[in-house]
Amino acid sequence: MGTAIQLTAVSSLTSVSVADVDLPVADSMRVLDVTLDRRLTFDNQASSVTRSCNYHAHAIRHICHLLTLDLAQTLACSLILSRVNYCNSVLHGAPSSAIQKLQRVQNNAARNVLLVPRRSDVNSLLQTLHWLPVEHCINYKLAVLTFKTQQTSSSQCLSQHIWFRTSARNTRS
Repeated sequence: MGTAIQLTAVSSLTSVSVADVDLPVADSMRVLDVTLDRRLTFDNQASSVTRSCNYHAHAIRHICHLLTLDLAQTLACSLILSRVNYCNSVLHGAPSSAIQKLQRVQNNAARNVLLVPRRSDVNSLLQTLHWLPVEHCINYKLAVLTFKTQQTSSSQCLSQHIWFRTSARNTRS
């Protein structure tokens, strides 16, 4: 016997009726420590990650002159980049404002590790540290997940959602 689900909307979705019980719709939800707001803009997630990462970046900046480059990079990766890259595959397709907030955090961490002024070129700093920009990390993580799903049979729930794209025309001349 199936349960009827009825959506009630006035100006926006405010409640969901399941088995004659009205359940209010929350403004945000937290899954795997990722905060999703009603519009799926990830602004809350990006803001909370930015706050905590800026705190750690400020702390690293104070002691960075006492550390070797390897140790400073290890601290930045473990305290800052791990938070920026956590569940970042969920951010695929997120608004550029959320991605830019995380990119600014990564840029700040690179400047702190290398002890360079704020106006330095960030792209060369990221290359020096062998760090991918945030958007490229997101795409790389999705590509790795897709490859692993196609090549192994460990995740059946993901593999049923992935299909090979075939071209309608012959590309050989």
